[in-house]
Amino acid sequence: MLHVYLLRHGETFWNADGNRYCGATDIGLTEKGLEQAHLAATLLKDIAFDAVYTSPLQRAHHTATIASGNYPGIVVDQRLIEASFGEWEGKTRAEFIVENPALWDAWAHEPDYARAGGTGETAVEIVTRVDDFFNDILQKHPDGTVLVVAHNAVNRFYMAWKLGMPLKNYRQIVQENSSVTLFSLDPQGEFSLLKLNCRS
Repeated sequence: MLHVYLLRHGETFWNADGNRYCGATDIGLTEKGLEQAHLAATLLKDIAFDAVYTSPLQRAHHTATIASGNYPGIVVDQRLIEASFGEWEGKTRAEFIVENPALWDAWAHEPDYARAGGTGETAVEIVTRVDDFFNDILQKHPDGTVLVVAHNAVNRFYMAWKLGMPLKNYRQIVQENSSVTLFSLDPQGEFSLLKLNCRS
């Protein structure tokens, strides 16, 4: 059984500025974001990880370094990068809905095949790459414990899909900055959610 401690990165400058969509844009952590990563490290300090994986974006990599206690050999995997939100990146939801309400409506109701921000990814594309990543690490660590640091949308889409939820409902799963989620994957890839969005 593989046990995965899944984190969202700490607060970014765009998270703090009206929750602007970061997406694939490489935005750094605020002081609060750094503090959140250190709090995650406190929660995880007694766990012996077999590996630590992170998105290549600095906000995730920085969080992974701190939260893992400077684990040697952190693995960067492109498949963990945040969803590309196209023209929405750098804008708040209120701003881009006014610009093109139909585009948001398509994403909100059928993200499976609608492109986020017009030019970004579809939910099916996101789930496909993230599921591929987890299938790979299940083969590498079938009885292991790993830390994975990624992003709000990719984490929620993956969990929604594994739980059998419609992908349009992904926003109903909460992933706060540097909160800890724990799930397991059995040898057949069966998903069990053990803890969600914990800070204690």
